Amino acid sequence: MFSKLKQNKTIVTSIFSIAFSLNNCKMGIHGLTKLLGDHAPSSMKENEIKNYFGRKIAIDASMSIYQFLIAVRSEGNQLTNDSGETTSHLMGLFYRTIRMLENGIKPVYVFDGKPPMMKSGELAKRTERREEAQKLLDQATEQGDQENIDKFSRRLVKVTPQHNKECKELLDLMGVPYIDAPCEAEAQCAELVKGGKVYAMGSEDMDSLTFGANILLRHLTFSEARKMPIQEFHYSKVLEELELTKEQFVDLCILLGCDYCASIKGVGPVTAMKLIKEHRNIEGIIKHLQSKDKYTIPENWMFEDSRLLFLEPEVTPADQIQLKWKEPDEEGLVEYMVKQKGFSEDRIRNGAKKILKAKKTSTQGRMDSFFKVIPSSSPAVKRKKEDKKTPAKKKTNAGKFKAK
Repeated sequence: MFSKLKQNKTIVTSIFSIAFSLNNCKMGIHGLTKLLGDHAPSSMKENEIKNYFGRKIAIDASMSIYQFLIAVRSEGNQLTNDSGETTSHLMGLFYRTIRMLENGIKPVYVFDGKPPMMKSGELAKRTERREEAQKLLDQATEQGDQENIDKFSRRLVKVTPQHNKECKELLDLMGVPYIDAPCEAEAQCAELVKGGKVYAMGSEDMDSLTFGANILLRHLTFSEARKMPIQEFHYSKVLEELELTKEQFVDLCILLGCDYCASIKGVGPVTAMKLIKEHRNIEGIIKHLQSKDKYTIPENWMFEDSRLLFLEPEVTPADQIQLKWKEPDEEGLVEYMVKQKGFSEDRIRNGAKKILKAKKTSTQGRMDSFFKVIPSSSPAVKRKKEDKKTPAKKKTNAGKFKAK
């Protein structure tokens, strides 16, 4: 099957035109994107991929691989080579990474480590959903229902250690660095941003903001479809406009619903925002809601452990990580991707040349990389708040004084 498909130019574009629709799924923190649109609009802006020229960006590898396994398909099946090995993830990673490199982006992929114990409940739910999907797939197969066969086949997709191993080998040959996170990839990506190793992190998971990533880019790797602009979220603006501390923001995200623990039944985004504003933390909210029958607080609710996972995640400190982008190994790529995995030699050699050309072009860097950006200090924020309280007459006088 793959030998017939590998010459088809539409495969590469289908990676993006199909995959971008996956982005509409709820991931990470339920309803957070809409809440920020309503209450912190200036924390979000749209951008184009070309405007990230010269930027180093940490990419959540596991999510990208998952998207490829779902999207890069033919007749409902993943692409395979002549030996029956799945190659969808390799094709997607190869072309998507080249696309970023051609736009001057320096990607570093971050792979998940061991899942935190707190996530065991969520993982168990996913296992149950896969078992249910398998039953429905079997039924659809018996009935010859191709639409549902495709639908439930996608629900059974899972990223395996073998997928990760193969992608790491490909990245090595492409000269693109990767990191094995000790735990959650999103947390490690956020650490790289906070530590100044990269400009931003690219992920579809809104958990990234809960982990405190200074800048989150969503749709970064879908922008090739030209149907969806990149969404850029700024963490400092989120806290400023919501008027919350980072601890309060984490509590808000737990109330909205995260992967680590249950949430309060009956509390949606609007109520969660109202409660955190009035009571400032989950402890205060629990005390307030205990006398109300309308809401159900989970029994033995482990929100404190979830809070700690967001505020103090297990990561490798950014200052202990060295990132290096190297020249591609063209012959190594041909050996691995063509001889072992069955890809077209012309396409792989052409890709290697694009990587080399992109590397030489990106050495120009960005003008703003020559200047140090000094973040706003807390006194400045304090002065801004004080200015809001200043009577109109005094503000006018201050303005006249500055004008002189």
